[in-house]
Amino acid sequence: MYRKLVKELMIPVAQYPTVHQDSTMYDALVALNKANENIPENQQNYRAVLVKDDEGKIVGKIGYISFLKALEPKYQKFFDTEKLSRLSLSEGFIDSMIESYNLWMDDPLDLCTIASNTKCKEIMNPIEQRIEENETIAQAIHKLIMWQTLSILVSKGEEIVGIIRLSDIYDSIEHYIIHSCNKNKKGT
Repeated sequence: MYRKLVKELMIPVAQYPTVHQDSTMYDALVALNKANENIPENQQNYRAVLVKDDEGKIVGKIGYISFLKALEPKYQKFFDTEKLSRLSLSEGFIDSMIESYNLWMDDPLDLCTIASNTKCKEIMNPIEQRIEENETIAQAIHKLIMWQTLSILVSKGEEIVGIIRLSDIYDSIEHYIIHSCNKNKKGT
């Protein structure tokens, strides 16, 4: 039987790239890039940066989607993209939104100015969802699916102590099935 707890698969905060909330998007991208250069051999790349406040507490995270959304500021003005992501929007409707709101019309994009002028606190996802370190991986899977996210911050009481990622859970389950279930199959 597969019985693991979140704390067994989470990556501790101390090992994850972090930035201060007043840092720029550029700083966050540099931190993410540097962390991925020094990643342990058997670990998948980091796909987010954790954001700290003045006291050093984790107050949010910035993932790939947040970085990309920051390139088009109109997303924040006009849309609640968290709610929209849970709807099944047709390709035609999405295309009409691009036209109606003049999304992605600045060509070429001034990526350097955006990255230098955008603060992490403006683009981070604040902590609204978390999982306790002693919850099971089954509970983590349920929350990942229901919240439609690729990672969840892990807490011990009120303190954020790590992050659990869909990719790490998947790798663990895949490894278990291949190496444990094959033994059961040999006898059939």
